[in-house]
Amino acid sequence: MFSTSLRVFVIYALTTLLQTANAATPNEWRSRSIYQIFTDRFARTDEFNTYCVPGYRGFCGGTWQGITNKLDYIQGMGFTAIWISPVVQNVADSARAYHGYSATNLYGLNSNFGTAGDLKALAKALQSRGMYLMVDVVANHFGYDGSAYDVDYSTLNPFNQREHFHVNPICFIEDYANQIEVEQCWIGDGDYPLPDVNTTHPTVREGFSDWLKWFIPEYSIDGLRVDTVKHVEKPFWPIFNYASNVYNLGEVLDGNIQYFCPYQNYMDGLFAYPIYFQITQFFSDPSATSANLVRAIGDMTSECKDTTLLGSFSENHDQARFANYTQDMALARNIIAYTMIADGIPVIYQGQEQHFSGGADPYDREALWTSNYDTDSPLYNFVKQMNAIRSMSFTKSSSYLAWKQTVTYSDGHIIAIRKGEANSMTLMVTNNLGEGAADYNLNMPNAGFATRLKVVELLSCREVNVDQRGGLDVQIISGLPSIYYPQYLLPGTGWCGY
Repeated sequence: MFSTSLRVFVIYALTTLLQTANAATPNEWRSRSIYQIFTDRFARTDEFNTYCVPGYRGFCGGTWQGITNKLDYIQGMGFTAIWISPVVQNVADSARAYHGYSATNLYGLNSNFGTAGDLKALAKALQSRGMYLMVDVVANHFGYDGSAYDVDYSTLNPFNQREHFHVNPICFIEDYANQIEVEQCWIGDGDYPLPDVNTTHPTVREGFSDWLKWFIPEYSIDGLRVDTVKHVEKPFWPIFNYASNVYNLGEVLDGNIQYFCPYQNYMDGLFAYPIYFQITQFFSDPSATSANLVRAIGDMTSECKDTTLLGSFSENHDQARFANYTQDMALARNIIAYTMIADGIPVIYQGQEQHFSGGADPYDREALWTSNYDTDSPLYNFVKQMNAIRSMSFTKSSSYLAWKQTVTYSDGHIIAIRKGEANSMTLMVTNNLGEGAADYNLNMPNAGFATRLKVVELLSCREVNVDQRGGLDVQIISGLPSIYYPQYLLPGTGWCGY
């Protein structure tokens, strides 16, 4: 007899094969790059640069129509998908509804962001540009205006019975080392409750499936970002993933690789939090060494089902921004280069391209209109370069997207990562030396390229020959990252005059 876990694995494998041809599959998402939008803070319909107090917990006026109006800004960086905040109807309390994670009605919309017509118009505008729409969703909990001990469950939709929630008894998470508590107790507190959904209940599982089968086609959604995945029992997720019939990218907020990776056996992809913690530590501090990051890269590759389907990120709406740790622009370029070129689907959070520096939630949710959507800012153009390099890499090499990264060189402060076959690979060399560092020359043995191949460093256009033993002369200028690529693949691309 199959064990429960094995049965779930079999169901997941079979249902993945049964996805219909018109769905945006995980494999199709591999080639995408995602721009994360915090809807309330991205763009207003009236396009006024209304002041929004940093750290304000409430609505500042961002809308779906505002996003539609600013798609040129996003596409100008080379992004091929956007991820927007949850869209469903939320509690009346604006302090808990502006972000969208306190749902009361899955079949309604958050009217502060616009109408159903506005959301559909956004989806249509994206389709006309060949871009994908990813929407944030929450299965773990709902929201409620009132006490946790006096919830009127009949006001929630579609789960409107007490038995649809974990209430025997109501508890709040105190010990995150206790997985049962993490899954069955509530996030929040008694005064600002987030009723925890009983996702083991058959009616709840059927209700989520029914909703997804309506929701996804209704708004032409191509993918889902799934909140609070570790707070729900694992066997629920294959059911949810299959019902959505699109790529699911889940949040498992944990740095422990042995805890983190098994969740990918139940969901298409996950945000690579174990790597996020390591790259933030390494790139924000020139005194840090690379050993922990190198070890994490190897462990993730061996432990996770498929690192090429993970979400590669270095900022989001829940964590302090990178520039909150350091204002060093060379280090900012290095962490963005890693985010864009390393394994996974790259995700850049709005404002990262403008070097926003907000602290932890809610200070990392700044209004983007304060930047005047500057397309001449240094990091806007650097992100554009990184997107172009990644697109060229997978266009020229059919193995690039599914190729799992390999660390070809590391010392205390420099890491070189290879993606692709020896004669068509992309080599990323990053460091944490900082913008004040002296220029540095390194003879890198066994860089990974085929011997005697001529390669070009794409950011400086310097040409160099790989030696007869596979070694490469690398220059690190002012602490900046570098990207090496075969010269023979460049003609017709426009890079470096080719």
